[in-house]
Amino acid sequence: MKVTKGKAAAAKKDKKEALKPVEDRKLGKRKAALKADKSTKKLAKKEKLTKKDPNKPKRPPSAFFVFLEEFRKIYKQEHPNVKAVSVVGKAGGEKWKSLSEAEKAPFEAKAAKRKADYEKLMVAYNKKQESIADEDEEESDRSKSEVHDEDDESAEEEDDDEEDDED
Repeated sequence: MKVTKGKAAAAKKDKKEALKPVEDRKLGKRKAALKADKSTKKLAKKEKLTKKDPNKPKRPPSAFFVFLEEFRKIYKQEHPNVKAVSVVGKAGGEKWKSLSEAEKAPFEAKAAKRKADYEKLMVAYNKKQESIADEDEEESDRSKSEVHDEDDESAEEEDDDEEDDED
């Protein structure tokens, strides 16, 4: 029993030592650097989530979810009292596992059709996004040159005003 306490104490000491800066420890890297990497990943993930385009087509359902759409209707007719989504999902999963490849084929065909439609929509969406991006670049180039022209004109007017004041 005393041996395990010694090992636990040694493990705690190692953890404490791992948290110390490099200068205070014998070996290893700083934990602070690792924590910084995690925080930057979280920030990047948040930025990615906020930039979601509402016009982007939704991904198509897999064969299982196509099956589940039909299974839900049948299951709710047979079990009108069951309100929990998890129960329906579990029953659907069990039923899906018990189906043979031949029974799964129509659902896989529907899923493949939906995937093909999705890919067509994505091609159109990507073309539209590229054209919008090109227009934005042209506008930003124009607006920059217009701003610079206006700055030059206002600077000339200020110079003229200063000359008039001096006279």
